[in-house]
Amino acid sequence: MGHVQRYKDLIRQRTADGDLEELAVDLLKAAVTNKGNWTGLWDGVLARLLELPAEARARVADGLVTQYHSEQAGPNARENALILLGIVSRGLPPHDRLTAERLSLLDKISRQHSFWYGARYENLIEAELAAGRPIAPAVVATVRRSVLHAYQNEDLPRTAKKLTEPPLNVGEQWAEAALRETDAAWRELLAHTATATAAKPSAKWDQQASALVGPLGADHVRETVLPWLALAGRPRTFELERGPYEPDINSAYDPYNANALRGLAWLLSLLPPHPDTARALGALVETSLKKVAGLGPCNPKVANAGVNALARIDSEAALAELARLATRVTYKNTTKLLDAALEIRAAALGLSREEIEELAVPAYGLTEVGRAEHRLGEATALLEVQRSRAVLTWTSASGKPVRSVPAAVRRDQAEELKELKAAVKDIDKMLSAQSERLDRQFLADRTWPYATWRERYLDHPLVGTLARRLLWTVDGTTSGYAEGSLRTLTDEPLTEGTEVRLWHPVDHSPAEIVAWRDWLERHGITQPFKQAHREVYLLTDAERSTGTYSNRFAAHVLRQHQFHSLAAARGWRNKLRLAVDDEAPPPSRDLPRWGLRAEYWIEGDGGADYSDITDSGTFLRLRTDQVRFYPIDAPENSAHCAGGEYRMWLRDGADPVDPLPLTDIPPLVLSEVLRDVDLFVGVASIGNDPTWQDGGPGGRFQEYWTLYGFGELNQSAETRRLLLDRLIPRLAIADRCTLEGRFLHVKGDRHTYKIHLGSGNILRTPNDQYLCIVPKSDPATPQSGYLPYEGDRMLAVILSKAMMLAADTKITDPTILSQL
Repeated sequence: MGHVQRYKDLIRQRTADGDLEELAVDLLKAAVTNKGNWTGLWDGVLARLLELPAEARARVADGLVTQYHSEQAGPNARENALILLGIVSRGLPPHDRLTAERLSLLDKISRQHSFWYGARYENLIEAELAAGRPIAPAVVATVRRSVLHAYQNEDLPRTAKKLTEPPLNVGEQWAEAALRETDAAWRELLAHTATATAAKPSAKWDQQASALVGPLGADHVRETVLPWLALAGRPRTFELERGPYEPDINSAYDPYNANALRGLAWLLSLLPPHPDTARALGALVETSLKKVAGLGPCNPKVANAGVNALARIDSEAALAELARLATRVTYKNTTKLLDAALEIRAAALGLSREEIEELAVPAYGLTEVGRAEHRLGEATALLEVQRSRAVLTWTSASGKPVRSVPAAVRRDQAEELKELKAAVKDIDKMLSAQSERLDRQFLADRTWPYATWRERYLDHPLVGTLARRLLWTVDGTTSGYAEGSLRTLTDEPLTEGTEVRLWHPVDHSPAEIVAWRDWLERHGITQPFKQAHREVYLLTDAERSTGTYSNRFAAHVLRQHQFHSLAAARGWRNKLRLAVDDEAPPPSRDLPRWGLRAEYWIEGDGGADYSDITDSGTFLRLRTDQVRFYPIDAPENSAHCAGGEYRMWLRDGADPVDPLPLTDIPPLVLSEVLRDVDLFVGVASIGNDPTWQDGGPGGRFQEYWTLYGFGELNQSAETRRLLLDRLIPRLAIADRCTLEGRFLHVKGDRHTYKIHLGSGNILRTPNDQYLCIVPKSDPATPQSGYLPYEGDRMLAVILSKAMMLAADTKITDPTILSQL
């Protein structure tokens, strides 16, 4: 406060003495004092300066120019001189003072994501506007982004409002594509979309948007806007400078343009329904929820706008996208919107939420289960679902197969071809979503009337391709689909029934499970996920002894972010552990059908000096503890993020609720919950990382890595072992492979190798030396004939490593060769 008053008095004194050039020196000293912050109480200093007569301010401006060019001036002084020059020159006749230097600073600003409002850079903009020069689009973009953080500052927003062109910020591919539309009607429409700052559009916003669409035409607007949305999330046209502790701003949406994306989503929902619109909005939701380093989901507000837009469109395609997204989206707030949208649709039709999801699955042009023929000119396109993907093949007029789309079709049936290719992509996305939905039906414990089940599952053109590869219980009799009909274990046709449910191995004897595995193999059926080979987790003696908790998956070290993603995908709620003085509840999964809540207790591990954390302060790794069950409405437990005792958070004098005895948990529930936890450990454990031979940071995980990477097999690895026992004799390298205990032994020409069936880690002769081979991010399963189920990535890793090591003289990778 004293400094501010002193500089106010100094302005008065220098003005009275006529020492206005010296006043420029004083002001630059003030800039050092306030560290370039001209906000708060310093506003009074600037106000006093602007009260000076025009002639006096012109002399101060000349003094600032002199100081800018002085030998003593450093970069900070020069920048402050430019800003003060803009302030003191406000309202003066245009004068060419430091114009080139100001433009150079503005160019620097254009490469920033935003600037602190206290820097007063808006005065550089005002000086350029006063000179009658347009502001560079990249500078406009920086100003607009900075306004979002201009708290208690009126000058920067006032300047930003003058910057009406371009209507969107440059730097993003989709926005620059939109800006190529130079027609005034388009510019006005784009400007309106940028006003979409609320959670939902108002009636007034809709009315104005519809009026702006009118002159352009609804079809033209849709055909023009959809390609823009397809570019959302693509790499920026130029990168912005990023500070050392900032999130990955270049992978996030421009926040100003994000409002326009929301507006475009709302706008599309006002147009006549079209399948392309639903596809584009669904893709926008998923793109907007992709993770960005240091930020989390890219832009949940845009994702939510996409969901709201889909909910406003009354069409089969829009409902299908909502149902598909409900199986894919894990971000909590967007999930709530999806649930609400589907509940509203269900209530309107007098159906349950589950039924609306079933009825929402389109056929995508399939005329029979997994198949459709389309005649395009003289050629025929055959669309078939092969396992879990759609395949498009072509035949000529003579019926001969052709490798690619016939030229005549490309030329004469371009629109039909476009729709056909879009259907292929839609089918692939929906197959993945429906496979996940079906996998979740075990804990839902659903039953269906036989006729309804046949219509919605077994005979549905798309869902049937999955349902016919699963086992079902019809009135207590297990059955599978083969040779054109539903059949029992003895291949007797089963043609009618009353009640159907999804088969689960926990309810059946080992002999029956093995018999059905043989049945699937005999009929060459590959299941879309593990069902007949599904791991079953029964109570152990140790768990009967502990009574209310399981330690089966305790004492593991997991990669936190990978665990977090997996937990969300499997329907668990979780909160990232930060290296702060705060508490968090354990990862939990509600099981409403059973009135239960499952918990998996964890804690953050940042090392002795908290060095194992991200720049944003998130623990890189977790340590695991107990699995427990509570009534679904029991008060929540919580513990310090860095570890400590879990305690129940009690409100209003409520009594604590004890964990439930494991013997009271239905076997199906126990098995499925423990299977989830086994998945978390099996995928996210640091023991799976082949590069951690040294035990990670400081070697402190060496013991755990060794025990996990080469120790006893968990349940999923035991299942993998049983499958490999049947699979190996059919491999081309069968004579070089043997299964012994926890390992697949592979005889190469250089060495003999042991591949651990749980972690995929490798030991080689002599002396069990460790061999580090880092698998591809998504290894393809080597051609090995029949596989009974899809989705076991570690099986693909083990098989690909075995194929490579059996022919170790053909290895060319220098990193691997150096170890051989």
